[in-house]
Amino acid sequence: MDATYKTYYASPIGLIELEGNEYALQALNFVQSKYVDHTQQHPSLEPYVLQLDEYFQGKRREFEMNLVLNGTKFQQKVWEIVRQIPYGETRTYKDIALQFGNLKAIRAVGAANGKNKISIVIPCHRVIGSNGKLTGYAGGLWRKEWLLRHEGALLI
Repeated sequence: MDATYKTYYASPIGLIELEGNEYALQALNFVQSKYVDHTQQHPSLEPYVLQLDEYFQGKRREFEMNLVLNGTKFQQKVWEIVRQIPYGETRTYKDIALQFGNLKAIRAVGAANGKNKISIVIPCHRVIGSNGKLTGYAGGLWRKEWLLRHEGALLI
């Protein structure tokens, strides 16, 4: 079993913890605690931090990262579809369910999206309600709104 490392990145929307091994990123979490040793860094995660920094500076629109996606086949398929949503665009949960050919899968799509452990890179913030409302973001709706404004997908 490969060792797991953590690195922290101070983003405009709060401290982000990156977790991974020497080969891939496994998780990206918003850190709520003020008592985290965010000086802790690991060299194998530096390329991921660099790409995040470029994203927040507006210099990167797509991520080139090896990812470890632990989830069911359905969840992994949802994450793959979400990962294909272009920068600056949004899709609805309904849109994604229709890609499966099953309109009844809307709630399952929402649940799978909520289990995404690599937010921003797998841009679950780009998935919105059918009514255009911002719904369901583990990092908080204010972060979802910030990310969509940053990408130009939310102009109001």
